[in-house]
Amino acid sequence: MNFNLTDEQRLLQDSVRRFVDKDYGFESRTARIKSGEPCSEKYWATFAENGWLAAALPESAGGLGGTIIDTVLIACELGRGLVVEPYLGCAVLAGQTLVAAGNPTQMTAVLPTLADGSRRIALAYSEAQSRGLSEPVTTQAEPAPGGYTLHGIKTLVLGGCDADTFIVSAMLPGKAGGSALCSLFLVPADAAGVRRTALPLHDGSWAAEVTLEQVFVPTDALLGEPGNAQAALRHGLAHGIAALCAELVGGMEKAIEITADYLKVRKQFGVPIGSFQALQHRMADMAAELEVARSMLYALLASIENDDEDAIARTVSQAKALIGRAARYVCGQGIQLHGGIGMTEEYTVGHYFKRAVVADVLFGNADLHEARNARALQASLTEKETQA
Repeated sequence: MNFNLTDEQRLLQDSVRRFVDKDYGFESRTARIKSGEPCSEKYWATFAENGWLAAALPESAGGLGGTIIDTVLIACELGRGLVVEPYLGCAVLAGQTLVAAGNPTQMTAVLPTLADGSRRIALAYSEAQSRGLSEPVTTQAEPAPGGYTLHGIKTLVLGGCDADTFIVSAMLPGKAGGSALCSLFLVPADAAGVRRTALPLHDGSWAAEVTLEQVFVPTDALLGEPGNAQAALRHGLAHGIAALCAELVGGMEKAIEITADYLKVRKQFGVPIGSFQALQHRMADMAAELEVARSMLYALLASIENDDEDAIARTVSQAKALIGRAARYVCGQGIQLHGGIGMTEEYTVGHYFKRAVVADVLFGNADLHEARNARALQASLTEKETQA
């Protein structure tokens, strides 16, 4: 994979950074959160006008035909500004899952409305017992005259508070008594039987709990073929986790910049505390963690572009665990180096730590992903011993 940015990618990166610097300063962000709006219509329109929502969607369906590199560039800059609009949930998770699951007719009908910002779509896949992973799925879809009836509960639906449509994973009975097939359905948010509860998260962003009680959807609401949900979800979640990791890398960059500036102006014993060797060592440790995390992000992007499904799954788990832990360390150290002021709501650096804490919970925490990799490694070793 070529990580040298093209001129178009540099312009894309610069456009997002200008938006964050000009329109999404810390005071503006604080006012946004206090307003209680999960998503600002004004800012979402800006995302659409600048092509950020369409960047990685196929040209045949109203997108700009970009790659995951474009997604990561946008997410990294949004992470620097701690932007709370649901770019991750709607533009990445839902968009990429729809690309992987939908047939050409469905993508042509739905994706252009996502790209131009006129419709927000949220991916409702997670359940209480799945702990952020795509399995197990207990939500049921039962065949009904002219369509299907869905019932179940989905948790931590990113962008779900004011989404117009949900992509819902549910188990569909197999033919002739066969095993159930995990499938995806497009469900209008205002359909009879759909109830959602807004969930404010610790970092100022929002999610939703979506309850489906005998929700009827027509036959064409089934995305693609029955049983394709897990493959599509793996694709969508790989892109979503890459975007989240990029957010954290951007957040770490900004936290280190803020901390370095503070150490230059805060004085003790008549000199800037940045001149103290012990604090310089801690800053060096923070910078080293950032660069390891950045390298892991590059490895994840290369894997998504080049590897098979099993290798991608392992790298996704490795990246989620390593970058999540690095972000908690770096942003936590930023608070420590600021002293008491770093603990206050009115100061910036603590909010980067909050984002890191919430990010660890999304899509499965570090411990869960490390356990998945350990099981995969054990299975691989057992298979080699058997073959030997």
